Amino acid sequence: MTSSAGVGSQPASPAPEVGLDDATLVVRARDGDMRAFEVLVRRYQGPMYRLALHMLASRGDAEDVVQDVFLTAWRRLGQLRDDAAFVGWLYRTTSNRCLNIIRARRPVAEADLDSRESAEAAGSPERAAQVSEQLIALAAALKRLTPEQRACWLLREVHGRSYEEIAGVMGTTRTAVRGRIARARVQLAEAMAPWK
Repeated sequence: MTSSAGVGSQPASPAPEVGLDDATLVVRARDGDMRAFEVLVRRYQGPMYRLALHMLASRGDAEDVVQDVFLTAWRRLGQLRDDAAFVGWLYRTTSNRCLNIIRARRPVAEADLDSRESAEAAGSPERAAQVSEQLIALAAALKRLTPEQRACWLLREVHGRSYEEIAGVMGTTRTAVRGRIARARVQLAEAMAPWK
C-alpha cells in the first residue's frame, strides 16, 4: 500500500517521518503528507494483519481486511478527533471488520496455519511435528470460541492490549471484556490440556 507518486523525482534519503510519534504522523497525513501515512502503514500493518489472520484463519480475508482498514483510515483521518487515538482506532476497525466477516460466514472455514514456518523455527523434526499439532489444536480451539471471546482473547494475549483498550475496541465494558477473556481462557485451557 505504498505510493509510487513522485518516485524518481526525489533523492533517495531516509524519510525523516520514521522517527516521529504517531500523533505527529497523523497530523501530517491529515494535511496530505502521503509519506507520513506510509510510515503509519508500515508501522501497523503487521499487527493488524496478525490480528485479522488469527481472527479469520484466512490469509486472503486478513489481507483484504487490512487493506480496507488502511484505505478507510486514509479517507477518514479528518474525522479522527484525538490524533493519539489512531492505533486504538485501527484495532477497533480491524476487530469490527473481522467480527462482521465471521458473523457472515457460518460455518467458520478451516484454519489456515503456516505450519512450515513454525516447523522450521522449532528445530528437530519431532519438535516441529509437535508444534504443528499444537498450532492446529489451538486454531481449532480458537474457532470454538464466540467471535467476541476470540477477539478479546487475541487483543489481550497476542497483542498485549489493556482491558480498557479492548473495551474501547469492542464497544463494551471492562467487566464484559474480563468475563469474555476468562471464559476464553477456560475453554482454551481445557482444549489444550493434552499438550501440557
